[in-house]
Amino acid sequence: MADPRPAAPRPRWLGPSAGVRVGATDFFAAQRANRRRTLVLLVVLTLIAAGLGYLLGWFMEADGRLPSRPGNGAFSIGGVLTALAIGAVSIGWSAISLAWGGRMVLAMTGGHEVAKADEPQLVNVVEEMAIAAGQKMPRVFVIEDAAMNAFATGTTSGNAAIGVTRGLLNGLNREELQGVIGHEMGHIANLDTRYMTVVGVTVGLVALVSDMILRVMKWGPGRSSSRDRGGSGSGGAGGGGLALILMVVLVVAAVVAPLAAKLVQFAVSRQREYLADATAVQFTRNAAGLISALQKLTAAAQPFAGASRATQHLFIVNPLRQFGSKASALMATHPATEDRIARLQALGRL
Repeated sequence: MADPRPAAPRPRWLGPSAGVRVGATDFFAAQRANRRRTLVLLVVLTLIAAGLGYLLGWFMEADGRLPSRPGNGAFSIGGVLTALAIGAVSIGWSAISLAWGGRMVLAMTGGHEVAKADEPQLVNVVEEMAIAAGQKMPRVFVIEDAAMNAFATGTTSGNAAIGVTRGLLNGLNREELQGVIGHEMGHIANLDTRYMTVVGVTVGLVALVSDMILRVMKWGPGRSSSRDRGGSGSGGAGGGGLALILMVVLVVAAVVAPLAAKLVQFAVSRQREYLADATAVQFTRNAAGLISALQKLTAAAQPFAGASRATQHLFIVNPLRQFGSKASALMATHPATEDRIARLQALGRL
């Protein structure tokens, strides 16, 4: 006989535009969707960087700063070569971040590795969550600071690490600690740590290219802008007019591109926080512990030596800024704690 009770609503954990409903059993579907969107994001960010490189090469060719080559309309061999060079740098930089990103994060946060004999409860909880996630036991680090926070890093299950502050260990009970470690283990299981490392590197490349463009603009006019060289080629009067148009386009692109890339990075980071919260409940079977921990961490959040603008998105709560429900969502690295708790409470009622 069918159960007459109405089914509990299944909330959209990834927001109305995510296209994936995450209820009691849809975690793997959400993880696959999250990874696909991040791969698309990486491609888009690389194309943005390469597009800026094309504009830069085209401008320098039209302005006489690079040797003029045969080309018509919007096609520029100098632009193509510059775009290819920046694309290659993006791929190489991403490869380096995959190989060394985790170690760099650990070095920046300043934590020290601990064993079970040093922190038995912490290591035991990490072991429990690793078993629940079906993951290899990550290394465990403690940051000797009174601030309350935690992070995960590593590009594979073999080099993953979880770090917590001394303040968090002193301020949370075991149930709350389980919720926090479950959240960080969720980031590892969902490969958030790998993708956010590469995304961060690519966003940095976009900013670097934009800065390069603005510096080129300060070098003064090139040959085609400083004097009228006869002819209608890219270096003549027509080239000077094209160079002026490209200069305006480049300046606008150089200002807008880094901001757009950063906004997209933050949006991905927020969605991954929601998924990691839900994954923590999957591992612990207890939403109350993480809810209580988030309340404590948000109330006690503060900057500390191991936190910086480069690593702020890795922590369970932002150590540099707090984002309330009325704050600008576009510039937030994390969702508002009230929203996270509301979603966890809904999950706890399923």
